[in-house]
Order: sequence, then C-alpha cells, then structure tokens
Amino acid sequence: MTRETTAGNLPLVTFIASLGGFLFGFDMAVISGILPFVQSAFNLDAAQQGWFVSSALAGCIVGVIFASDLSDRIGRKKLMVLAALLFLLAAAGCTFFSAFSWLIGARILSGLAVGVASTVVPLYLSEIAPDHKRGRLVTYYQLAVTIGIFTAYLSNALILQYGQSENNATGFFYFIANIAVWRKMFGAGMLPALLFLLGVTIIPESPRWHKQQKGGNVATAATGSYRQLAAPAYRRALLIGILLPLFSQFSGINAIIYYGPTILHNAGITLSNSFMSQLFFGAANVAFTLIAIWKVDSLGRRPLYLWGTAGAAVSLALTGICFYAGAANGIYLLLCVLAFLAFFAFSIGPLKFVIAAEIFPDHIRAKALSFSIMVMWVADTIVGQLTPMLLMGIGTASTFWFFAVFCVLAFITVYKLVPETKGQSLEQIQANWNNLTH
Repeated sequence: MTRETTAGNLPLVTFIASLGGFLFGFDMAVISGILPFVQSAFNLDAAQQGWFVSSALAGCIVGVIFASDLSDRIGRKKLMVLAALLFLLAAAGCTFFSAFSWLIGARILSGLAVGVASTVVPLYLSEIAPDHKRGRLVTYYQLAVTIGIFTAYLSNALILQYGQSENNATGFFYFIANIAVWRKMFGAGMLPALLFLLGVTIIPESPRWHKQQKGGNVATAATGSYRQLAAPAYRRALLIGILLPLFSQFSGINAIIYYGPTILHNAGITLSNSFMSQLFFGAANVAFTLIAIWKVDSLGRRPLYLWGTAGAAVSLALTGICFYAGAANGIYLLLCVLAFLAFFAFSIGPLKFVIAAEIFPDHIRAKALSFSIMVMWVADTIVGQLTPMLLMGIGTASTFWFFAVFCVLAFITVYKLVPETKGQSLEQIQANWNNLTH
C-alpha cells in the first residue's frame, strides 16, 4: 500500500492498530475478576498469588526490551502480527491449560504481548498519521486501552452473572459451557485477539519504516542504538521521555482504582458488587479520554498537560483533605475522585504516549519509545508495591497528598521542558531540538 492509500483508509487502519491497545487494557484488567477464583481453584498461598499477577509484568518487561530492535529489523506491521498471535495463544492457554505452571506460562506470554503492543502500536500510529492529526491518532491508542479495561470489567460481570454451566449443551459446546467461570473470563479475550490478528494482516507497513530502510537512511537505521539517546541533541527529549511516564504512574491513578469501590460505597451509591463499581470508574475513564481526542490537535499538548497536571494535583489534595477530615462518606469525595479521573484521562494518561512518540528522530524513535515505556512499567511496579505500604504507614490522606506532589512535579516538568508540537511534522520537531542544542 502507498502512503496515499494509507491516508484514504486512515480510520480503518487506526481502528485495527488500536486493537492492540484494546487487548493491552483488556489483558491487564481482566485479572481483577479472575484472581479470587484462581486462588480458590489452585489453593494458592500469598506468594503464588503474587506470582500469578506479576508473571505477566515480567513478560511485559521482556516484550518491551525486544520490541524496539524487532520493530526496526522486521517492521512495525510484522511485530503487530506477532503481538496478535501472542495475545491469541495466551488467551487460549489461560482458558484451557489445566496445570498452574502452564497457566503461569500463558500469563507470561500475555505479558510479552502487552509489552510488544504497548511499544509498537503508538509508534506505528505516530508514523502513519498526518501532522495535523498525529496527536489524535496516538490518543486513540489510549482510548482503546481504556475501552479494553472497561470491556474486561463488563465481560467479567456478565460472565459471572450469566456464564454458569449449561447442561443442555452437547459435544464441544458442552465442554465450553461447563469450563470454570474464570476460564471463560480469560477466553473472552480470544475474540478481539483473533480480530486483531486478521485485521493487522491487511494494514500497510509504516511508510517511515520503509523510508528508514531505503537509500541514505540505511546507515542511520543500522547505527540507531540506545547509546545515541544520551547524545546532546536528544538529552532533553530523553529526560522528557523518562519523567512523563514516571510521573504518570506516580500520579495516584492506582490508589484511586484501589479505593474505587470503597469510595462509591461510602458516597452512598448503591452498587451490587465490586464488579459494578469497576464499571463505573471504567466508563468515566473512557468518557474523559474523549476530551483529549477532541482537543489535543487544536489546543495542543502543553495546555492540556498543564491543565491536567494542575487539576490532578488539586483533586488529589482535596481527596486527601476529605479523608483527613473524616468526610469519606459523602458526595464531595466522589466528586474529587471523578475530577481526578477527568484530569488524568485527558492529559497525563494519553499524552505521555503522544509526546514520546513524536519527539525523537526516525532512526532511534522505536528505541526511545521502548525505553520510555519501560520506565512506565518499572514505575508501575514500584507504585504497586509502594501504595499498600504508604496506606499503612502514613495513612490514606497523606498517601493522596504524596501523589499530589508528583502531579505538581509533572506540571513543573511540562512547563520547563516540553515544547508545543501540535501541527508540526516529525522533521520540524527534530529540527527544533537541534536548534535548542546549538
């Protein structure tokens, strides 16, 4: 396919590529409803439960490490095919493998898929997008992630309610109908994985990757390395690529999700179970991400990020005040949490991918984005371990104030370091970086 053909089919190509983000979100969220069933089915101790959850993260880190080199060697499209295959095999393995050790293997495989997809999909979208739509297209990836999370919550709730055994089924359908509920939750992921696999075979390769492989770009393609990220021309960009994903994980989003069901219950909203409360926050996350898609290419990256980090800091500070003042059972706390979700979803959540995918030149973009996403996953691991310790050690109010401080630091970082890039070609962005170093 030519670049012109790509432009003509841009909505379809964007939808298909974004399925990688959908599967990313689905895979990471579906485990929330599955863990209690797996613990009961295999009589897991605390260490085994932790390994069941974190095994996917281990695979994810490995996937990110290999994704950058592979995407430069074999292309973005083939790497997305690989990610789709991994998603499909992992979902099938988690559905049908009987031994716990094989189930862990399937979870590691799903982590590999997430690591690859989280690197190659935003990279691909940034490279096929017209300059005036690049922010919007990359933000579709984050929207797909949030939809995937919401769909996982919805799927879990529906399977829990309606996915019990069917004695009237026969043959293969009897087997499917009578497998454990938690296996059906995993199995639901096979459908979007298959759709992604079929769809990605018909989309074009990134024109910038083709350009990178031809003519005078062969040399730069061969010499692009992680060491080059420390070159003077890229140091400021590298610092941005490190700090934005770091601050995104330390923004408090995990603490909000952790306290979500309790906050809703204390606010007086009657929900039947924790699955329904997850749906509430999942839907809010999807809705607020649409603001970023609407405004990222008109208002620009900087205004959205500055307003978002400032608003998130204030929202978290007010959330902490609610807990400190003993007002955790009213509507004010709920409004503070929803405000935080709104500010996070239209700025901190999606824009780190938009900015990281456009501030580096072609020959090191894949490695730079991979490194940035690696920082995000490492920070996610740290926050996951740190949050329970903070809640127990300094209390709920101080924990939210702790995260508010990082939102303030994110605001300062964006204000001091991040240039506006809306409407600029990737070549113009690179030229601007070069001018800053001379």
